Amino acid sequence: MIVQTQRGTVAAGQEQALAACGLIVLLNVLAMTLGVGLLGWLAGAAYGAALLGLLGAALRRSGRAALGPADRVTLTRATLVGGVVALVAAGLSGPVLVALAAVALALDAVDGRVARRTGTVSPLGARFDMEVDAFLILVLCVPVALALGPWVLLIGALRYAFVAAGWLAPWLRGPLTPNLARKAVAAAQGIALVVVAADVLPRPAAVGVAGGALAALVWSFGRDVGTLWRNR
Repeated sequence: MIVQTQRGTVAAGQEQALAACGLIVLLNVLAMTLGVGLLGWLAGAAYGAALLGLLGAALRRSGRAALGPADRVTLTRATLVGGVVALVAAGLSGPVLVALAAVALALDAVDGRVARRTGTVSPLGARFDMEVDAFLILVLCVPVALALGPWVLLIGALRYAFVAAGWLAPWLRGPLTPNLARKAVAAAQGIALVVVAADVLPRPAAVGVAGGALAALVWSFGRDVGTLWRNR
């Protein structure tokens, strides 16, 4: 058992090291091709360091010695998010940012399926997936907010405000049953932000898409808050 645990620990460390190397390569490619500059490179690197530090701590707390198959897909997504962070920090947008974000969002449909097919669904994997999604949406809000207005930042901030409110009102930390509508609304946020960031819509249509996404998110959170209040 000890040998297996040690081997698992080494495997987990190796996987995280590989992800760190992948992010560094991605940041260097972006620096050489798009000129993200020092600020963008450091922002991406700081994100990577925080990501791997938090993931390592979560693995230790859960008693997990290695990542599961779905976790590796999520880690790949998280690495791509590092590229998005670098581009946004450098004030760059365009096809590369849209492509990185789109691939990261598309892989969101993969990791859950992999977890179910391999029988490796876990609370850690679900939380890891959720946090990557939430942070990507928050980062994507920045270039869209620069184009449409600061109100767009509410799309990315609502989830973190909800978590913060849970520390003041513990009943907000109650369990919620899985819900298809909640998942659909969450997925729609990323899609809407990528479409608007792609700059393919006239401004009124872009405002409508982003505004509709925000309205759906407010409805979803409002419904969950109502459910938690009744079950408190």
